[in-house]
Parts: sequence; structure tokens; C-alpha cells
Amino acid sequence: MAKIGFVGFGEVNTPVDVIIRKCSAAEQALKAEGLDLVSVYPVADDYEETQVNNAVAALAKESFDALVVCVAGWIPTHAVVKVTEHYRHLPMVLWGLCGWYEGDRLVTTADQAGTTGLRATFEGLGYKFKYVYDIIGKKTRSDVVADYCRSAIAAKQLLSDKVGMAGYRDMNLYGTLYDGISLKKTSGIEIETFEMLEIQQRYEALDEAAKRDVVNNRILKWNFLKPANDDAMMKAAGYYLAVKSIAEERNYKAISLKDVDGMKKLCGFPPAPIFMLLSEDGYTTVPENDSLGAVTQLMMNRLTGQLAGYLEFYEFFENSVLAGVPDFVAADMVDGDVYTVLPAAFGMLSQGILNVSKVKTGVVTMSRLVYQDGKYVMQVVLGKGKTPPKWEECGWDQPAPQLSALEIEMADVEKFADNVACQHYIITYGDNRAKIKNLCSILGIEYFDVMK
Repeated sequence: MAKIGFVGFGEVNTPVDVIIRKCSAAEQALKAEGLDLVSVYPVADDYEETQVNNAVAALAKESFDALVVCVAGWIPTHAVVKVTEHYRHLPMVLWGLCGWYEGDRLVTTADQAGTTGLRATFEGLGYKFKYVYDIIGKKTRSDVVADYCRSAIAAKQLLSDKVGMAGYRDMNLYGTLYDGISLKKTSGIEIETFEMLEIQQRYEALDEAAKRDVVNNRILKWNFLKPANDDAMMKAAGYYLAVKSIAEERNYKAISLKDVDGMKKLCGFPPAPIFMLLSEDGYTTVPENDSLGAVTQLMMNRLTGQLAGYLEFYEFFENSVLAGVPDFVAADMVDGDVYTVLPAAFGMLSQGILNVSKVKTGVVTMSRLVYQDGKYVMQVVLGKGKTPPKWEECGWDQPAPQLSALEIEMADVEKFADNVACQHYIITYGDNRAKIKNLCSILGIEYFDVMK
């Protein structure tokens, strides 16, 4: 389980019971936020440095993913740095507590004298940290501290996360390209490619009973608007099992498949139901070898716990955009308990099982990791998703399906259009900008709120 280090500081001449009381309250507030702490306090600047040395020794017995430097009163800079220098490789929070009122008198232990003495020092030492201060009479900002700590935990998890990608650069799109070394160095995420031949070989080796079990116990539980032919459902089950076996063996957290020039062209099968089944299993999924889209999904998944599905843009309006999918949506984006699906064909492609589920509405955060001029930038846009008007994509069998989509209102469509980086953006529900900004600061990725 991920742990967070917590060290509480206060000057040697401040009453120790006051420092302990304040640090204990801060510790309990973080525990109430769900953090598992390794706590050491009080730590003062005693001349022999006994408390500093004891804190270093106690912390060394445990491992943790971030360090909260809790300043409960004035503390000389050197006493703090002698502890934090052992953890300069970790993200930190510099958290200044505050005073209190006794009747009409404000009583302070000079917490912000301590933090203001430390902030520039931490910056000069090259620490990755967030500065948070409490205000007298206001709710403690333990939630802000906890959010940053959770972002640090996410960054640690990403170091071992892998995307499994069948094929590469579907449709020869430039937007799907990536540089493996810089991506690993910056995000920690590895993209591993595997061949479509391996999928086909595993598919052909499957027992018919295994495929039938998936059809009966998974696919047929979806809401079909009209019956699908059995062959299409058996193919969906078989290719799903083939891809799932690869993902399990290699510990992939995210999956992308070569779609148009791969599954559809070579196997004659639109892969939407494969992605739907994988999404139900908890994998983040995106089509068309969208490498940075898959990486963005993993980052959002680690931050929010959501599957972070993708949407792509079909139309721009004056104050909104039409964002939909021609195939599938993530399981947790569906407004309902099960997928709504429709057997349909597009152009010259064979009939597939298309996801036409209604998408949940509400506040959404659109995000996209972009590689620009040798550096990574995270584009973020806050919007409000509402039910779209009746629409169709030209080329589908008639009557054309109502594709899964949202009409997303945003503050400045023209500004978004001037900066849009790809047809795919990753969707999470709620305003997740602060969490994303925290993660970007930890990873060294430039954060760009397009609307600001």
C-alpha cells in the first residue's frame, strides 16, 4: 500500500504541547483524507540536533511516495533541510499550519514565518514540491495536501505501467507517433508493441466453448437494439480472449489496437466489441494506435480511478463541440447499467457490433498529452457535457445509428480550435484540473489550461 511521510516541525522555544497538538490535528486530517502515513513529530532545532537525527532515523525504517513537511510554528531552515535532503528525490508538500483566536486575540506560532523562510530554499535546492498554507478561521487545506500526495502516488505507479499496442501508426497518422525514450523518461510509462499475427494465432487456437461462454455470459447481456449474427459475436469473443491473454501475461494496463489498417482490413472485423469487453474488465482502451492518447488515459486513470475514455471531434459550434465515437465508449461513461449496442456496417466494412450507448452528461475535463518541439505538454480543457442533438455520420447503414457522443460546452471554442492537438481527447468527469496540474509538476510536464 502506498504511504506518505509526515514530519511536523516547531521551534525549540515554542511550547512543545502546542506543536504536538497542531501536528496531531494535521496528521488526523490527512488520515481522514484516506492517506496512510509514516509520521514523526515534533522535530525542533535543538542545539545537539537530537530530534532531527531521530527523525531521519525513524523515517529511514519505512518507504513512502511523498513527504509532507508540516510546519506548525517558526523553525530555522537548516533543521528542516537536514531532514528533507534525504528525500530530495521525492515530491514534497510544504504545509504551513496557522494560529487561532482566543477571544478577540489572535495567537500565532509564526507558522508562515517558517514556510516563507523555506519556500525559496526548497525551490533553490531543486525540490519538487507544493506550497500550501492554512488560514485562521478557514477549513484546513488537508484536502489540497492529500490531492498532491495522491498525484505523487500516481506518478510512482506510472513507473511500472505498460501500454500494450498491437501494430503501430494506424492509417499512417502522424498524431499517433511517439518517442519511446523521452516518453519513458518523462512519464515513466512503457509502450510495448505486439504483432497482430500473435492475436490471430491465439484466436485460431481457442476452444469454441471458451468463446461461447463469453457470448452467453457477457455479450448477450448487453442491450441489443436488433439481433446480431452469431458469427460476429463469436469473433468478438475470440479476439477479446486472444488480446486479454496477452494483456494478462504481460501486465498491460492499457490496450490499443491497429484498427482501420489492422483489425478491419486484415481480419475483416471491426474491433469495437473487443474494446468494450476489455473496458468492462478495467483496462483503459483507445483505438488506432493512439500512443499518447493511451498514455494520457493511464495518467488520468491513476489520478481519478476513472477509465478515462476517449471522444473525437465531429463538429465545432459557436459555444460547444460535438465529440463522439464511431465505435465504443468506456464502460464507466455509459449512462446506464449495460452497453446499448447495434449491429451495423460502415462503408465497405463488414458488419460489426457498434456501441450506441447514451453517454453520461455533466462537468468533464478533456485532456491530451502532446509532444511539441522536444517537450511534453498536457493540454486541459474544462467543459460541460450535455446530450447532443440527433445526428449521424454519413456512410453508415440506414437508418444510421445515433453514435455515442456529448455536446461539450466550453468557454472559448475558437481558442480551443487554435490549440487543438489531435482528433482524440481523453474524458474524465468532474473538474480534475488541479490533480492533473499536480501530476504534471511532479513529472516535469508543462501544464496548459487552454481556456486561460
